[in-house]
Amino acid sequence: MAGLVSIIMPSYNTAEYIAESIQSVLSQSYLDWELIVVDDCSTDNTDEVIKPYLADERIKYIKNATNSGAAVSRNRALCEARGKWIAFLDSDDIWMPDKLEKQVSYMEENDYHFSYTNYSEINADGIRNGVTVSGPRRITKTGMFNYCWPGCLTVMYDAETIGPIQIVDIKKNNDYAMWLKVCKKVDCYLLKEELALYRRGRQGSISSHRIKKLIGWHYRLYKEAEGHNSLVALFNTGRNLLFGFYKKMRYVKKG
Repeated sequence: MAGLVSIIMPSYNTAEYIAESIQSVLSQSYLDWELIVVDDCSTDNTDEVIKPYLADERIKYIKNATNSGAAVSRNRALCEARGKWIAFLDSDDIWMPDKLEKQVSYMEENDYHFSYTNYSEINADGIRNGVTVSGPRRITKTGMFNYCWPGCLTVMYDAETIGPIQIVDIKKNNDYAMWLKVCKKVDCYLLKEELALYRRGRQGSISSHRIKKLIGWHYRLYKEAEGHNSLVALFNTGRNLLFGFYKKMRYVKKG
């Protein structure tokens, strides 16, 4: 194993959870990492929660001057990243202690440049709800346009191969916009192990929004981030919905 891993963590009003997320990074068996937290003008006590962790020189804390959204926060963190590998962890999610070690090894041993892993879901209180999510073994560019298969908290890519990535400032689906860019250069491969915990149902999170809003966000992703005309954007939104149902049947396991 070799190479610095830059971990991208946008935050906004997650003081209740962010300490657990940071602790899951500190507990990694892979030690060569940097954690870049970009806070988007939180109105809770996120500053106070994070302050003790800044004694670790591997952790960098940046605050946006104005509330700008997750896309701007991720872009800013990516500009600061120095690592060979780029990984993502939202400020309410959790990694298993061997997540980075296993994923870096998997990519190096197979000469992969873009990968993701299985994950399980927890509720707002951190209790597992019995749901485990996987995905296709290999995702091509077409496959990624079909659906956003990877969970953001599981993704890692090789920055030396992919090069700089910046995404359009869209309110939602900005992680998906990023995967679409990366998958235009390399395919994405699944490490079929549960290496992360995704917090579902937290108030204000995307998973708590209605399906009608989600459809609108997908349309804007294809229209604004990908620059498609209205007809193509509608077509891609429709096929995304179809593959979303397929994912639930094929790759989401309950109980």
